[in-house]
Amino acid sequence: MNNPSQDPDEIARDRIGARESSPPPETGLYVVATPIGNLRDITLRALDILGGVNRVYAEDTRVARKLMDAYGLKPRLAAYHEHNAEAAREEILDALGRGESVALISDAGTPLVSDPGFKLARAVIEAGHRVFPIPGASASLAALVVSGLPSDRFLFAGFLPNKQGARKATLTELADIDATLILYESGPRLAESLADMVEVLGARSAAVARELTKMFEETRRDTLDALAAHYAEAGGPRGEIVVVIGPPHAKGEVSEEALDAFLLKALPRGVKDAAAEAARDLGVPRKRAYQRALELKDRA
Repeated sequence: MNNPSQDPDEIARDRIGARESSPPPETGLYVVATPIGNLRDITLRALDILGGVNRVYAEDTRVARKLMDAYGLKPRLAAYHEHNAEAAREEILDALGRGESVALISDAGTPLVSDPGFKLARAVIEAGHRVFPIPGASASLAALVVSGLPSDRFLFAGFLPNKQGARKATLTELADIDATLILYESGPRLAESLADMVEVLGARSAAVARELTKMFEETRRDTLDALAAHYAEAGGPRGEIVVVIGPPHAKGEVSEEALDAFLLKALPRGVKDAAAEAARDLGVPRKRAYQRALELKDRA
C-alpha cells in the first residue's frame, strides 16, 4: 500500500511505466535496444516507442520488418547503416527540425555499440535535440553475466582488427588493463584470434559465448589456450560470438634480479617479444619490462 502521507507526484514517479503505456514520443532521437535472438526480449517501452514515433531507422529494414511484424507494428521504416549514414543523418536532422520523433535500431542489441550510430547521436545533440535511451538486450552484457568472470570492472573492446599484426598490436594495448575484457568475433576468425590472445595475454580464464538467447545458445568456459586448441580442432562455430577474457593474474612483486634473468633468456627473440613475455608470464607492467629489456640489450 502507498503511504497516505506520500506526495501524489512521488507516487506517480514510483509507478512510471508500470501499468500505463508510454506517452506519445516527443521530438527527439530514441535509441532503441532490440532482441539479440529471442523476440520476447523486447521491452514494453520499446514497443510503445517503435509503434509511436514518426519514423524508424534500421540497420537492415528486412531484419527490422520481422520484428515489427511479430508485434503488429507498422512504422515508417528507412535504412541507416555505414554506407548511407551521411545522407541518412541529414534526413533525420531535417525530420527532427520539423518536430518529428525518430527511433534508431540495429539488427540486434543496443545501437551505437560497434556500429556508426554514435555519429548520429552526436549530430543530434549538436543540433540541440534530445537523445532518449530505450535500454534492453545487449550481447556484451549477456556474455559477461554467463561467463563466470569478474564483472565489477570490465572493458568492451568491440571487434579486433582482421589482420594478425594489427590484431596483436591491439591485444598488446589491452594486455595491462586490470579488468575483464569483452570482444566480438566471427566464427571463421575465432581460432586464429584465440591463438593470438594466448600469445599476447597468456593462459587467462576466458569464455566463448555464441548464439545467446537463441535455440543453439552455447557458452564454453576454459583457459584461453584450451579454448584456442578446441576451436583449432573443431573449426569456427556459426553464429554471433562474444569472447570474455578474465583480468591479468594477480602476481607478487617481481624483483629486478628475477626480471633480468627472465629477460636475458628471452632477449634473443627481440626486445619487444621479450617484454611481452615478461608482462604475460611475470605480471610486470609492460612498460617496465620493455625499458629494462632495452637497457639489457644496450649492455650486451
